[in-house]
Amino acid sequence: MSYQGHNEDKDKVLNALGGKRGLIDSGLPALVFLIVFNLSGKDVNAALYSAVALSVVLTLLRLLKRETIQHAFSGLIGVGICALISKRTGNAADFYLPGLWINAGYGLLYAITNLVKWPILGVMLGPILGENLLWRKDPARLNAYIKAGWLWVAMFAARLIVQYPLYKSGNINVLGTARLLMGYPLFILTAWGTWQILRKTPTTKVN
Repeated sequence: MSYQGHNEDKDKVLNALGGKRGLIDSGLPALVFLIVFNLSGKDVNAALYSAVALSVVLTLLRLLKRETIQHAFSGLIGVGICALISKRTGNAADFYLPGLWINAGYGLLYAITNLVKWPILGVMLGPILGENLLWRKDPARLNAYIKAGWLWVAMFAARLIVQYPLYKSGNINVLGTARLLMGYPLFILTAWGTWQILRKTPTTKVN
């Protein structure tokens, strides 16, 4: 009977890649920005303040519930940077500019580490899955991490290919919609694909 992974490993992988809470904490402010921008008659400030306020609320809720604030706090910092850039330029489209930078940076990181056979996925997930860095001595496991890593390169590249031209066009509604559609759904699909690849190859045992 071939190895097919374990449910606890699946949860560890998905949580390490962001998990449901991470998606909510990072995705909702962008949705609120787009909604308020349209309802307020394209008032950039109102949209920015609403997005930042929601990020603050989400972070406080995590604190009150004594849950991890890692993703909420990261989301708050991210939204704050987006708001600051957009506020300074007065261009609503610039709210999405840091997201493009992040996708470009992560895409390069995943691609380079794959090419040098130090896939960042393995570096992140190895310790979580209990194999540390021993997977580098296991060709099958190394190839699994590299193969899964290219899924993430494809995701980041797809976002840039679609969203950068929209950013340059200044079409906020289409850009914001593309950001949302290529956020939750594409992330979940890529995370699911990652697990499907990794689950077929046994983790490297620690002696």
